[in-house]
Amino acid sequence: MLKIYNTMTRQKEVFKPIEEGRVRIYTCGQTVYDDVHIGNARTYSSWDVVIRYLRYKGHDVFHVQNFTDVGHLTDDEDQGEDKIEKRAREQKINPWELIDKQIQEYWQVIDDLNIHRPNISPRATTLIPDMIEIIQILLEKGYAYEVKGNVYYDTTKFKDYGKLARLKLDEEKAQARVAQDPLKKNYFDFALWLNARKGDQIHTMRWNSPWGEGYPGWHLECSVMGMKYLGDTLDIHCGGIDHIPTHHPNEIAQSEAATGKKFVNYWMHAEFITLNGKKMSKSLGNYVTARELIDEYSGLVVRMGLVSGHYRSAVDWNPQVIENAKNNIEKIRNCLNAIENSSGGSENTLEEAIENVRKDFEESMDDDFNNPKALAAIYEFIKKINSSLDNKKEILIKARETLLELLGIFGLDFIKKEEGIDIKLNKLMDIIINIRDKARKAKNYEISDEIRDKLKEAGIQLEDTPDGPRYSLFFKK
Repeated sequence: MLKIYNTMTRQKEVFKPIEEGRVRIYTCGQTVYDDVHIGNARTYSSWDVVIRYLRYKGHDVFHVQNFTDVGHLTDDEDQGEDKIEKRAREQKINPWELIDKQIQEYWQVIDDLNIHRPNISPRATTLIPDMIEIIQILLEKGYAYEVKGNVYYDTTKFKDYGKLARLKLDEEKAQARVAQDPLKKNYFDFALWLNARKGDQIHTMRWNSPWGEGYPGWHLECSVMGMKYLGDTLDIHCGGIDHIPTHHPNEIAQSEAATGKKFVNYWMHAEFITLNGKKMSKSLGNYVTARELIDEYSGLVVRMGLVSGHYRSAVDWNPQVIENAKNNIEKIRNCLNAIENSSGGSENTLEEAIENVRKDFEESMDDDFNNPKALAAIYEFIKKINSSLDNKKEILIKARETLLELLGIFGLDFIKKEEGIDIKLNKLMDIIINIRDKARKAKNYEISDEIRDKLKEAGIQLEDTPDGPRYSLFFKK
């Protein structure tokens, strides 16, 4: 049975979805003011593996991941500027333009890392009326109060506030280093709605509300986006460990106060990633984007590096991670090529290995998605295949299909990405297609057909379409 480490209980629990065979999962997404950095990519890759494995187990997974496009301030105490408006001002562009640009860049990275897109990717700004409705409910129930166009959640009214983080509120208050907002009744109260006017400044992104022009608080947005599409109670809610102290406790408080129901059954949190042994920081010059790494090493290599560790273990991203990823990809490719080039034999010794690798793989993944242990089982399977190439061809093909299926759960696609459908291959194919096109225009169809046939022998299918030549890779059986 699948067991998940639940941050709420601090222990592994047998996973039982609310509705048998169906899983409702919400993952905290990108605040779209900056590019996806390697830490973001690691977290999103981790949740992608979780979702792929749940689907492999037969669950119908409905995944919602948000875009925060307003209301995320520069600190968690409702102080500072909106991150998006601050960055837009620095770049001398409109905030809405920045948002659109960053979302486009986000999808390019996600696709290049072979991360499955969510079923729904709502933008916070599309659900402002729903947020206002929840705030009104909280006000009516006495969990919130309004001051000068701001609406705050009263944390003293919610029993066990901070239960996820296991906060000791008195100690935390004494240790707090951020000045308390004088409009709040209590230090831990948080904003549900913020007045668009702050001194002489006015927030560009603002909406009308019963409390005047303003915009929603970051914490409220995730609650509303989750419950809008997944219901009052979610099976799984994922995020980074930085969400444990403030963001997720606030989500719990406002959601459960509004609905009277448990908000989430299983909380999952991913550990941070460091860069060459140090915390990532732009100010320290110790920062790398996912795009930089993809362009340098390819999406497949980066993806291998990202999924090689356990989501709850801290990972240091350094040159050795890349080197290990390259070596493991080469190991896998060599095995796949050996199977393809083998003429087979009469042996039948791989059947048991095929059964065992699936069993070992599932046991590892059922233990809170233990990627390293599951990958170790795959690498051991590869050794057995390499030493058993005299098996019957149909058994070798079955071994290859099993290997590709299990690797696919990690988002490692060695069919579409075999030999890297990247810039280098695209350039090479452009050259070949151009040569073939010249041969066709010269009515040298013999050479034109020979080029197409030779490509097919190499596993590249070239087709002439009304929009021009198209190619794709395939495995020959």
